[in-house]
Amino acid sequence: MRTVDKRGKFSRRIVLQGAAAAPAVAAAIGVISADCAWAQAAKALRPRTMAILVQAARDIFPHDQLADRFYVAAVAPYDAKAAGDEALKLLLEAGALRLDADAIGRHGMGYLELNWEDDRVGLLRAIQHTLFFKKLRGDLVVSLYNQKEVWPKFGYEGSSAEYGGYLHRGFNDIDWLPGA
Repeated sequence: MRTVDKRGKFSRRIVLQGAAAAPAVAAAIGVISADCAWAQAAKALRPRTMAILVQAARDIFPHDQLADRFYVAAVAPYDAKAAGDEALKLLLEAGALRLDADAIGRHGMGYLELNWEDDRVGLLRAIQHTLFFKKLRGDLVVSLYNQKEVWPKFGYEGSSAEYGGYLHRGFNDIDWLPGA
C-alpha cells in the first residue's frame, strides 16, 4: 500500500515571494492596516478616505512629537460634516482618490502604503493649488493646533488675557541673554 504525504511542499522562496506580494495585494483591494482601524467607525466617508486624510494631515503639518491621535481628532469632524454636506463629501472623497491614484501612477502603490515621507510630500505639492488641498490645510490649522492637549508640546501656555496679558506674564523674560 502506498501512502500519500498530503502536507504542502513549500520552499522558502515561495513563502518569501508571497510575503513580498502581500503589500501590493493589500493596496489593490484597499485594505486598511491595523493602525488605521479607527477609520472603520466612519459613517459618511470611506474608511480609506479617513486614513488618507490623517496621513495627509501628518504630511502637511509634520510634528514627530505628536501622536497620531491628535491628527485623528483633527480630521474626525470631516465625517460628521460630510454626512450633511454632499459637496464636502465629494471634495474629500475625490481628493483622497486622486492622492491614491497619483501615488499608484508615480510609485506603484497607494498613498498610505508609501513609506517615504518625501514621496507623499511630492504628491501633495503636485496638488497644492487644488480646492481639496486648500480646504484640508486651512481647516487643519484650526483643528490641529486648537487642541489644548497639543499646546504644551509646543511650549504654549494658553491664553493670558484672564491673567492680565503677556506684559506682566513673560513678555520681559529675557533671562536667556547674557548679562540681562
